[in-house]
Amino acid sequence: MNDGKHTNVQPQKFTFQKSLDSKYLGHLSCLNRIRTPVPLRVIAWTLITGLLVVALTLTYTPWVQTTSGTGVVTTMNPRDRVQSINAVVAGRIAQWYVNDGNSVKEGDPIVLIQDVDNNLVSRLEAQLAAAELKYEATTEAVNTARIDYERKETLFNEGLASRYEYEQARIKVQELRASEQDAAASLNAAKTNLSRQGSQLISAPRDGTIIHVEAGDLATIVSAGAPLATFMPANAERAAEIYIDGRDIGLVTPGRQVRLEFEGWPAFQFSGIPNHAIGTFPGEVVFVEPSARANGTFRVLAKESRTAHDCLGNNGPDFGQNMIDCHWPPESYIRLGANVRGWILLDTVSLGFEFWRLLNNFPPVNSAINSGE
Repeated sequence: MNDGKHTNVQPQKFTFQKSLDSKYLGHLSCLNRIRTPVPLRVIAWTLITGLLVVALTLTYTPWVQTTSGTGVVTTMNPRDRVQSINAVVAGRIAQWYVNDGNSVKEGDPIVLIQDVDNNLVSRLEAQLAAAELKYEATTEAVNTARIDYERKETLFNEGLASRYEYEQARIKVQELRASEQDAAASLNAAKTNLSRQGSQLISAPRDGTIIHVEAGDLATIVSAGAPLATFMPANAERAAEIYIDGRDIGLVTPGRQVRLEFEGWPAFQFSGIPNHAIGTFPGEVVFVEPSARANGTFRVLAKESRTAHDCLGNNGPDFGQNMIDCHWPPESYIRLGANVRGWILLDTVSLGFEFWRLLNNFPPVNSAINSGE
């Protein structure tokens, strides 16, 4: 109620463009009590720290680029590979001296082959004796004819012999020399026949193992060159034959280091950090095939690294923790033909670059191209 005069009061319009008076803000204590929940802050700091650690790891962690392939264990020298022992001459098998799995030394007898004619050797010996007598006789005749020719030449020069006698003596020497050559050839042929017949005892070419003996007994007739047994030489120099994809073969050159994982040997491989690989063994690329196979892969041969040392006999606390500098396992563990997987070590890059390369399916870095060589 007023003094009878009506006062028009205009209502105030609320707007966000006008700040609230500070004297009113002090009474709004609920705004000061609002805080970010502790779990959310922990999660936020964890994510930020994790992203920072991941970024630093991807930037500064070194990673060795590799190209891998699978293959088998083989040998560099063809003499060290599995080979067939063949019959030198034709005949029948008289006696076996070995069985499957026998170890032999160089020169040990393997099989005896006899000719079907049991009297062949004696006849060959008789032929050899006759050839020797004939050769001796022709040699003596040549010497006598030469002496007669020299005498006739002297008489002809002194005028005491005719030219006809002199020419006949010279012709006779030439004819006897031809007969001497024929006798020498017959003698060599007789020695060769007897020597071949004496080679019917087949011996081991070197130390090794008889893998398989072909079936055969006294009734088995073999021809010259027929396989008799399969032989595996001992102390073979092993090599790894692996096949690499054509996309990466341009980066593989002789001298590159390789990490090899053999079938049947426990291993844990870090392809980008070879220093921490367990159960893998060092190798060195010695040959890169210049042409591709039908499936587009290239054959690469790697042999055992010469700088490796033997640590298989180490029973200390570090045994099995790091096999990077060890010789390859013995042949009793890793035999020829065993499967193998190899990682050829290329250039070293950052871990982040390697992830980016793999996501884009780019080939590894070629330092030779980047350096302009």
